[in-house]
Amino acid sequence: MVVIVKEEETRGKGIGHGRHLVWQVEEAVCDLLQACAIYSNWWPMLSALMYVVVPMPCLFFGGGSTQFLVSRDGGGWVDAAKFLTGASAVGSIAIPMILRHANLIETGAMIIELASFFLFACTVLCFHNASLDDDW
Repeated sequence: MVVIVKEEETRGKGIGHGRHLVWQVEEAVCDLLQACAIYSNWWPMLSALMYVVVPMPCLFFGGGSTQFLVSRDGGGWVDAAKFLTGASAVGSIAIPMILRHANLIETGAMIIELASFFLFACTVLCFHNASLDDDW
């Protein structure tokens, strides 16, 4: 997806940060596709499912914000959302390792998948940091 925006329209609005975040997510997905294509095996796409599952607790229980993940406020649904987000993130790391242990993917594909997850996690952290700013 290519978005062309004039520089005058983005000045002072924080849109430049959004473009970088979109690029990082796109790069993470392209890494997953490369892990599949290079080794002629589509098992690594199982991690893409986790990329969809990870933000769901934030959307359903956290009101679409990442603010609740770092707060000490609790309650039944907030604690459930924190647990599900953590379990999904651990699953994103575990799936490539389990697939490698079962000899379903090569070591190179596992490394590419883990690098893709690291890039995706950095994107989420950047989004969280940017959403804390009032100018965002």
